[in-house]
Amino acid sequence: QNSQPNYSDRSPHRANNNMPQQTPLNSAHRSAGAKMIDFGGWDLPISYGSQLEEHHEVRTGAGMFDVSHMTAIDVQGARAREFLSRLLANNVARIARPGQALYSCMLNAQGGVVDDLIAYGIEDNEFRLVVNAATTQKDLDWIEAVAEGMNLGIRSRRDLAMLAVQGPQARDRVLEVLPDAVRAQAASLPRFFAMRHGDDFIARTGYTGEDGFEVSVPGEQVETLWGRLLDAGVRPCGLGARDTLRLEAGMHLYGQDIDENTSPLEAGLAWTVDLASGREFIGRDALEQQLRDGLRQRFTGVLLEGRGVLRPGQQLVTGRGNGILTSGSFSPTLQRAIGLARVPVDVQGGVQVDMRGKLLELRLVKPPFVRLGKPRIEGF
Repeated sequence: QNSQPNYSDRSPHRANNNMPQQTPLNSAHRSAGAKMIDFGGWDLPISYGSQLEEHHEVRTGAGMFDVSHMTAIDVQGARAREFLSRLLANNVARIARPGQALYSCMLNAQGGVVDDLIAYGIEDNEFRLVVNAATTQKDLDWIEAVAEGMNLGIRSRRDLAMLAVQGPQARDRVLEVLPDAVRAQAASLPRFFAMRHGDDFIARTGYTGEDGFEVSVPGEQVETLWGRLLDAGVRPCGLGARDTLRLEAGMHLYGQDIDENTSPLEAGLAWTVDLASGREFIGRDALEQQLRDGLRQRFTGVLLEGRGVLRPGQQLVTGRGNGILTSGSFSPTLQRAIGLARVPVDVQGGVQVDMRGKLLELRLVKPPFVRLGKPRIEGF
């Protein structure tokens, strides 16, 4: 039943069909026996052997992912907060303390998602945005267009590499290898906060539903950090495990669950949209029109009642019209096929998936499926 996600190149900005880009850890991955694939124009490991073992290690111990393909974009200037207030659907005023993080979408004028990202407050007039790899150039173009005339410093930090260390033992393992100068401050970081020490950036965030850190360091230093974490007992993990972990956690994947033609209101991300404050942001008018017209779809988790493999793009059949599976895979924790889907807004049950012409029953459930290593779905 185990299936791997379809990691095709989703990047519309892959230049001249060149060879995939490499992170500073490329040789370390190959030396460790990683199976490498092209993901969004990057040469990245999908696994180092057993994807299932890597998944379970993150749920029970500590695993690390090379996420250096993701891009940090630093925004600095007197009008930085004003700029983000217009750029983001979520309210940057919620970043009330240095280091605080905010998950948000950037929307186009039609209310579609240009990208989803995390914004970190560093100082009063300085922020860091971490955006998806396959959309980096598109995001930079969008950010610079919105910032035109605001006299802001916008810098893409391609000089940095990033490791995500995740799992119930992840924080302890990272703290073991951090320099004395930052260990105490990192140990006291609340969830969804970050700290900066020189060029090092340590955030208590992640994409797995587990606790842990995402650590950015200069690219020439990341192999040393990787080696120290290996010595501390942290297992390398690839994109395959990262996908099943984020799916169990009910987290969106850009290009599947959300895109430029998808509203956050119909993608289960209404909680990231601030309409209450009256603040003007790009896409607000379109979202308000959607609410006046009435939403046609809603986002849900699904659980396959029988045997089979759920995959993105499969059609769902309901008594109120069709839906679509946006993400799907085998859940190593639940030992069942799970997925994320958009269905007609008034559907409460009676949903089937079309699997090669055969209709199989699905159970609608509220994500996440797994949180901090524990099943969150009734009956597991």
